[in-house]
Amino acid sequence: MPKVKLTVIESRCRCGYLKKGETFIVDDLCPPVCHELWHSMYPFIYVLKNGGDLDHGESRAKVFDIRCPDESRVWIHGEVTEE
Repeated sequence: MPKVKLTVIESRCRCGYLKKGETFIVDDLCPPVCHELWHSMYPFIYVLKNGGDLDHGESRAKVFDIRCPDESRVWIHGEVTEE
């Protein structure tokens, strides 16, 4: 099963969970992110981990960008990786 790499592009996290530049590999366990952000991005992660691809602009790709539901304070880029 593919792994998904999450990269924090921007962070103004109120809880202090995430810092700009941090990366996480999603394999069997979820990374240390707040529940609200995890619930927002999990459907995209699920698709990628199961071999699918997603709408990305005018094309389809194995990547996604998502912002935190709390005033877009955190921006995450996700992509399939071999790491």
